Amino acid sequence: MKPEERLLKYVQFDTTSDPSSTTCPSTPNQLKLAEFLKDEMISIGLSEVRVDENGYVYGVLDANVCTDLPKIGLIAHMDTSDSVPGGGIKPKIVRYEGGEIPIGNGLSLNVHNTPNLARYRGHDLIVTDGSTLLGSDDKTGISEILTAMEYLVAHPEIRHGRIAVAFTPDEEIGRGADRFDVEGFGCDFAYTVDGGTIGGVEYENFNAASADIEVKGYNVHPGSAKGRMKNAALMLAELIGMMPEAETPSHTEGYEGFFHLIEMKGDESSASAHYIIRDHDRAKFEARKQFMSNAVDYLNSVYGEGTFKLALTDSYYNMREKIEPCMFVVDRAMEAYRSLGIEPKSVPIRGGTDGARLSFMGLPCPNLSTGGENFHGVLEFVSIQDMRKMTEVLIKLVTAE
Repeated sequence: MKPEERLLKYVQFDTTSDPSSTTCPSTPNQLKLAEFLKDEMISIGLSEVRVDENGYVYGVLDANVCTDLPKIGLIAHMDTSDSVPGGGIKPKIVRYEGGEIPIGNGLSLNVHNTPNLARYRGHDLIVTDGSTLLGSDDKTGISEILTAMEYLVAHPEIRHGRIAVAFTPDEEIGRGADRFDVEGFGCDFAYTVDGGTIGGVEYENFNAASADIEVKGYNVHPGSAKGRMKNAALMLAELIGMMPEAETPSHTEGYEGFFHLIEMKGDESSASAHYIIRDHDRAKFEARKQFMSNAVDYLNSVYGEGTFKLALTDSYYNMREKIEPCMFVVDRAMEAYRSLGIEPKSVPIRGGTDGARLSFMGLPCPNLSTGGENFHGVLEFVSIQDMRKMTEVLIKLVTAE
């Protein structure tokens, strides 16, 4: 089966994850896809296939040589972002010959919303109808991994060591590595297949934290409020105004960090806000958290202790410090790309992957491309030609030297 055929099947599962859920996986449809993938892995011929009690899917392609080769893992995630609807996806395939690509719902792909669109001239693109995401993030990774495994099973003359595959739930809400069975996975190193434009090898990511702020006010009738009212919504606005205006996602790129206001709500009596804090540099990351903490302390000194409450929670750290001692895992991926005529590129991830946390759990795990673009939005698409090429890259990656 071709990788695009798999993707068209998998996107029919609405696997949107839910950050408010306390279960694992956070949504039941992820389990439905997990069971479907388990059956497919068994039919391909993988061994040790299982879905554990938390919805993680595991399987193994046994080594076909007796020499001592590294045990390599390939990982992707089953869930999709809740940023836009992830159910009722109606994918279609369009041949791109230039210009704009109308996709529906009054939307189109063009050079303004997809600056590198020109590189896909002559490609067959799987797009949405403009009302949902596609689910390429990361069902494309799953499709490429299983197509590569199917090919290796059908071609036993290709020498390889033990290859383990895993598909995780809830990566989009930061929980994909929470219950990953690193010991049972049994690999020396692994790769998440969860990136964008083909050729990417990513081993640097943000250090990440969340900040939850609660503000307690005091409300009285506005006609008699002078000297008495403490308007929680206005006090929260004051804190927001203290955050550096130019250090937001819309003003930063590359290695530049930011404060990102995700949500705010409130009235005179109470108000709250949720931020995420990001920076590639660990010292700058810690300084950002301290800056917000200092701002809260200052406002408490103005309005009274306990008016503001701040909860800072670290989410993940930059995997670079864990990958640099074993850069051969990055070199191996770059060589796999080059062997197929693809020039690899390494750019810092302005986000995180399961691989970042897995690297800190003892499993070095850089991130590789899938060929998808415009993740988390209705303009998401993937190139069929790049999916097929990426499948070849994965086969090269795990082939014995």
